[in-house]
Order: sequence, then C-alpha cells, then structure tokens
Amino acid sequence: MHLNNKICKSKAHERGVSLLEILIAVFITAIGVLGAAAMQLNALKYTDSSRISSQASFIVYDVLDRMRANADSVNDYALANIATAPATAPNIQSRDLMDFAAAVSQLPNGDGSIAVTPDDVTVTVSWSEQRAGGTDDDGSERRADISVTTNVVGLIVEP
Repeated sequence: MHLNNKICKSKAHERGVSLLEILIAVFITAIGVLGAAAMQLNALKYTDSSRISSQASFIVYDVLDRMRANADSVNDYALANIATAPATAPNIQSRDLMDFAAAVSQLPNGDGSIAVTPDDVTVTVSWSEQRAGGTDDDGSERRADISVTTNVVGLIVEP
C-alpha cells in the first residue's frame, strides 16, 4: 500500500507539465510562422520591384530599337520628360514618343527622357520604389532608374 501511495503522489506532481510543453511548442511555432510570413512579404515586394525594373528595361530598349529603325530622323526623338511628349502622331517619331510616354506612365510615378547629342543617344526611365524600398533618410520617396547611352546607326544631329 505504501508503494501505491508514492505512485499517486508522483502523478500528481507531474500534472500541468504537458500543458507547459504544449504552450512552449505553440510559442515556438508561432515565431516560426511569423518569420515565414515576413520572408514571404519581402519576397513579394522584391519580386514586384524586379518586375518593374524589367519592364523599364524593355521600354528603354524598345524606344532605342524604334530610333534605330528610323535613324534618319533621330533629332526628332529628343524629349525632356514624358509630359512634353506629343499629343498627336502626325509622323513615326511622334507615334514612337507617344508610345514611350504611355509605357513609362504605366510605371509607378514613372518619368523618362531622351537626350540626343552629336555622338549618341541617352534614354532614361525612372520610377518610384516606395513600395519595395520605402523612403530615403530625408523622407522622400525612393526612386530607381535605368539609363542607357548608345550610338544609333546613322545618327545625324544638326547643330
């Protein structure tokens, strides 16, 4: 009988231990799930940033290819920013600039320019990276850009 009494005391002493183990396991699992969710959120942000960067690159190379196809009139491609793009398309260059401005405006807070010099052409496209990168130290929105300088075959620039 004495042995039976010790077994009962031992079981009473262990009550609640499994509940504590379950609480610790749930806590560790919750931290792991929150970490995985944070990684997923960052992956989505950076995937979107990469998509926009690729889109901007396609826009730049598209307008450069259009300029090469119409290299005799490369002077007409100069554009200070997309706000100064033509509103109508009486010729090929105007249509190309309208398409360039329309494509750049699809980027988040997108802007673009085309600089034509006697030696080469520089196409620049910039956009807001606020969704992925937040703001700079001074509080302004973080921006990204792509700029390509190339020589267009048959480049003729009048002084």
